[in-house]
Amino acid sequence: MAKQGENNIKLGLFVLAGLLVLMTAFYMIGKNSNIFGHTFSLKVRFTNLNGLMEGNNVLFSGIQAGTVKRIDMVNDTTIQVTLQIDSKIEPFIHKNALAAIGTDGLMGNKVVNILPINKASVAASNGDELKAQKLVSTEEMLQTLSKTNNNIASISEALKTTVLQLDTSALLKIFNDKTIRVSLKSSLEQINKASKNASDMTMGLNEMVTRIKAGKGAAGVLLTDSALAGNLKDAMVKLKSASENANRLTIQANQIMGSVNHDINDGKGTLHALLKDSLMAQKINITLDNVMKGTDGFNQNMEALKHNFFFKGYFKDQEKKKQAAMQ
Repeated sequence: MAKQGENNIKLGLFVLAGLLVLMTAFYMIGKNSNIFGHTFSLKVRFTNLNGLMEGNNVLFSGIQAGTVKRIDMVNDTTIQVTLQIDSKIEPFIHKNALAAIGTDGLMGNKVVNILPINKASVAASNGDELKAQKLVSTEEMLQTLSKTNNNIASISEALKTTVLQLDTSALLKIFNDKTIRVSLKSSLEQINKASKNASDMTMGLNEMVTRIKAGKGAAGVLLTDSALAGNLKDAMVKLKSASENANRLTIQANQIMGSVNHDINDGKGTLHALLKDSLMAQKINITLDNVMKGTDGFNQNMEALKHNFFFKGYFKDQEKKKQAAMQ
């Protein structure tokens, strides 16, 4: 009886030991721990884990590389995560690699992604710390998307209000008026013609400038012919000299006129006698009357000679010669 009790105790201890081993195995499998393989540890410090927990997977270039072994709070802004990495991946992870928290699929568990850098660096060893890369989380993306949706809704409402205002505005009625469209089309055609004419004028001016630069035409000769330029320079010099001479003559004439005015005003000289001496003017008038009377008497004497017997033939011959010359 005592022996049977002892056997029952041994059986119970064996079953209990088996259960402990089985529970430990389940725990290790649940933690994704490599029970029989060799591993090494890497550390990463994050400011926000975004729901990362111990036992979550660690991926290297998308390949299962290990698990999250431990999470420790360093301070209120820094969290240290210890990664348990399979030693088979150790030769491929370098110290300049970056670690980032991602998601297994769109809405799956959080994972740590180790991203290789395409730069030369030594391989990472046990206990090394990798730099963390901050990625946009799903929550931040959803928040940004929510803000974007709100902005789009506001813009749509504003556009709706604007369209309704335009639909009832006078400007839209103007655009719907066929006569205005015809007038606008005609105006655009006129503008197009004016632009074409301006273009043709510009081409003509360019051609003219080209001809002038080539020395063609009167303007080209004036601008490019050095001999003509010299002649023009000489002509300008002569013109300037003539202008100076005319200026001197004008000055002399002014002096003479000043002297004449002075003589007239002072009662000196012949001009004063002719212009202001009334007695002299009367004598000149009498003399002119006598000259006119003498001239009239001379004309009468000449007319009498034409009818005189001795001079009549002479005057007839002169009249015939005058008529023949006129024919």
